[in-house]
Amino acid sequence: MCAAQQSGDVFDPKKVRRLIELMQEHDLSELDLEQGDSRVRIRRGGQVVTVAQPVAAAPRAAAAEAAPAAAKADADAGMVVIKSPMVGTFYRASGPDASPFIKVGDRIGPEKTVCIIEAMKVFNEIPAGVSGQVVAILVENGAPIEFGQPLVKVDPAG
Repeated sequence: MCAAQQSGDVFDPKKVRRLIELMQEHDLSELDLEQGDSRVRIRRGGQVVTVAQPVAAAPRAAAAEAAPAAAKADADAGMVVIKSPMVGTFYRASGPDASPFIKVGDRIGPEKTVCIIEAMKVFNEIPAGVSGQVVAILVENGAPIEFGQPLVKVDPAG
Protein backbone atom coordinates (compact mmCIF):
# COMPACT_ATOMS: atom_id res chain seq x y z
CA MET A 1 0.00 0.00 0.00
CA CYS A 2 1.42 3.38 -0.94
CA ALA A 3 1.86 6.23 1.51
CA ALA A 4 -0.95 8.28 -0.10
CA GLN A 5 -3.48 5.51 0.56
CA GLN A 6 -2.30 5.12 4.14
CA SER A 7 -2.65 8.84 4.77
CA GLY A 8 -6.26 9.03 3.46
CA ASP A 9 -6.13 9.25 -0.34
CA VAL A 10 -8.68 11.83 -1.63
CA PHE A 11 -9.27 9.57 -4.65
CA ASP A 12 -10.73 6.72 -2.57
CA PRO A 13 -14.21 6.13 -4.14
CA LYS A 14 -15.90 5.92 -0.72
CA LYS A 15 -14.43 9.29 0.26
CA VAL A 16 -15.43 10.87 -3.07
CA ARG A 17 -19.02 9.58 -2.62
CA ARG A 18 -19.09 11.01 0.92
CA LEU A 19 -17.85 14.38 -0.40
CA ILE A 20 -20.67 14.38 -2.96
CA GLU A 21 -23.22 13.58 -0.24
CA LEU A 22 -21.88 16.46 1.86
CA MET A 23 -22.09 18.79 -1.15
CA GLN A 24 -25.76 17.85 -1.60
CA GLU A 25 -26.50 18.07 2.12
CA HIS A 26 -25.03 21.58 2.40
CA ASP A 27 -26.11 22.72 -1.09
CA LEU A 28 -22.55 23.35 -2.31
CA SER A 29 -21.99 23.72 -6.04
CA GLU A 30 -18.23 23.14 -6.15
CA LEU A 31 -15.53 21.42 -4.11
CA ASP A 32 -11.80 21.67 -4.84
CA LEU A 33 -9.25 19.61 -2.86
CA GLU A 34 -5.50 19.16 -3.19
CA GLN A 35 -3.31 16.49 -1.62
CA GLY A 36 0.37 16.63 -2.51
CA ASP A 37 0.61 16.66 -6.33
CA SER A 38 -2.97 15.39 -6.69
CA ARG A 39 -6.13 17.44 -7.04
CA VAL A 40 -9.86 16.69 -7.27
CA ARG A 41 -12.53 19.22 -8.27
CA ILE A 42 -16.21 18.31 -8.13
CA ARG A 43 -18.95 20.54 -9.52
CA ARG A 44 -22.70 19.97 -9.29
CA GLY A 45 -25.37 20.92 -11.79
CA GLY A 46 -24.32 19.03 -14.89
CA GLN A 47 -20.84 20.52 -14.95
CA VAL A 48 -17.79 18.54 -16.03
CA VAL A 49 -15.86 16.79 -13.27
CA THR A 50 -12.10 17.21 -13.51
CA VAL A 51 -9.82 14.79 -11.70
CA ALA A 52 -6.07 15.08 -12.21
CA GLN A 53 -3.29 13.09 -10.62
CA PRO A 54 0.16 11.92 -11.66
CA VAL A 55 -0.06 8.82 -13.86
CA ALA A 56 2.62 6.13 -14.09
CA ALA A 57 3.71 4.84 -17.49
CA ALA A 58 1.36 2.12 -18.80
CA PRO A 59 2.81 -1.35 -19.46
CA ARG A 60 2.86 -2.73 -23.01
CA ALA A 61 -0.01 -5.14 -22.26
CA ALA A 62 -2.28 -2.16 -21.69
CA ALA A 63 -1.50 -0.88 -25.19
CA ALA A 64 -2.59 -4.22 -26.69
CA GLU A 65 -5.88 -4.03 -24.77
CA ALA A 66 -6.44 -0.46 -25.97
CA ALA A 67 -6.94 -1.56 -29.62
CA PRO A 68 -10.48 -2.98 -29.09
CA ALA A 69 -11.36 0.08 -27.01
CA ALA A 70 -10.18 2.33 -29.86
CA ALA A 71 -12.45 0.50 -32.31
CA LYS A 72 -15.44 1.09 -30.00
CA ALA A 73 -14.44 4.74 -29.61
CA ASP A 74 -14.54 5.14 -33.42
CA ALA A 75 -18.13 3.81 -33.43
CA ASP A 76 -19.05 6.33 -30.73
CA ALA A 77 -17.20 9.23 -32.39
CA GLY A 78 -19.37 12.31 -32.45
CA MET A 79 -21.77 11.00 -29.82
CA VAL A 80 -22.46 13.02 -26.67
CA VAL A 81 -23.01 11.16 -23.42
CA ILE A 82 -25.20 12.76 -20.76
CA LYS A 83 -23.69 11.82 -17.39
CA SER A 84 -25.17 11.79 -13.92
CA PRO A 85 -24.38 14.92 -11.90
CA MET A 86 -25.00 13.04 -8.64
CA VAL A 87 -25.36 9.72 -6.86
CA GLY A 88 -28.95 8.50 -6.62
CA THR A 89 -31.70 6.44 -8.24
CA PHE A 90 -32.48 6.83 -11.97
CA TYR A 91 -36.10 7.22 -13.11
CA ARG A 92 -37.17 7.50 -16.76
CA ALA A 93 -40.58 9.03 -15.92
CA SER A 94 -42.14 11.32 -13.32
CA GLY A 95 -44.24 8.47 -11.92
CA PRO A 96 -44.97 4.75 -12.32
CA ASP A 97 -47.91 5.36 -14.71
CA ALA A 98 -46.37 8.34 -16.55
CA SER A 99 -44.78 8.03 -19.99
CA PRO A 100 -40.96 8.24 -20.11
CA PHE A 101 -39.34 11.64 -20.57
CA ILE A 102 -37.42 10.37 -23.63
CA LYS A 103 -37.25 7.28 -25.85
CA VAL A 104 -34.60 6.06 -28.28
CA GLY A 105 -35.10 7.95 -31.54
CA ASP A 106 -36.54 11.10 -29.92
CA ARG A 107 -35.13 14.47 -30.96
CA ILE A 108 -34.33 16.57 -27.90
CA GLY A 109 -33.18 20.08 -27.06
CA PRO A 110 -30.87 21.28 -24.29
CA GLU A 111 -33.73 22.12 -21.90
CA LYS A 112 -35.51 18.75 -22.35
CA THR A 113 -35.67 16.70 -19.13
CA VAL A 114 -34.12 13.29 -19.82
CA CYS A 115 -34.70 11.69 -16.42
CA ILE A 116 -35.18 12.24 -12.71
CA ILE A 117 -32.53 11.31 -10.18
CA GLU A 118 -33.71 10.77 -6.63
CA ALA A 119 -31.01 11.71 -4.14
CA MET A 120 -31.66 11.91 -0.42
CA LYS A 121 -35.46 11.98 -0.96
CA VAL A 122 -35.17 14.90 -3.41
CA PHE A 123 -36.24 14.37 -7.04
CA ASN A 124 -33.89 16.23 -9.40
CA GLU A 125 -34.88 16.75 -13.06
CA ILE A 126 -31.84 16.30 -15.29
CA PRO A 127 -31.83 18.42 -18.49
CA ALA A 128 -30.20 17.14 -21.68
CA GLY A 129 -27.84 20.09 -22.07
CA VAL A 130 -27.47 19.13 -25.75
CA SER A 131 -29.60 19.00 -28.91
CA GLY A 132 -29.80 15.88 -31.03
CA GLN A 133 -31.32 12.43 -31.39
CA VAL A 134 -31.41 9.93 -28.50
CA VAL A 135 -29.34 6.90 -29.58
CA ALA A 136 -29.36 4.88 -26.34
CA ILE A 137 -30.61 4.98 -22.77
CA LEU A 138 -27.80 3.37 -20.79
CA VAL A 139 -29.50 2.83 -17.41
CA GLU A 140 -32.51 0.73 -16.34
CA ASN A 141 -35.44 2.47 -14.67
CA GLY A 142 -35.10 2.39 -10.87
CA ALA A 143 -31.39 1.51 -10.98
CA PRO A 144 -28.91 3.04 -8.53
CA ILE A 145 -26.39 5.29 -10.28
CA GLU A 146 -23.03 6.81 -9.46
CA PHE A 147 -21.72 10.33 -9.93
CA GLY A 148 -20.49 10.75 -13.52
CA GLN A 149 -22.14 7.51 -14.73
CA PRO A 150 -23.26 7.64 -18.40
CA LEU A 151 -27.07 7.88 -18.62
CA VAL A 152 -28.02 8.70 -22.21
CA LYS A 153 -26.17 8.71 -25.53
CA VAL A 154 -27.15 11.46 -27.99
CA ASP A 155 -26.15 12.01 -31.63
CA PRO A 156 -25.93 15.79 -32.01
CA ALA A 157 -25.95 15.45 -35.81
CA GLY A 158 -29.20 13.42 -35.71
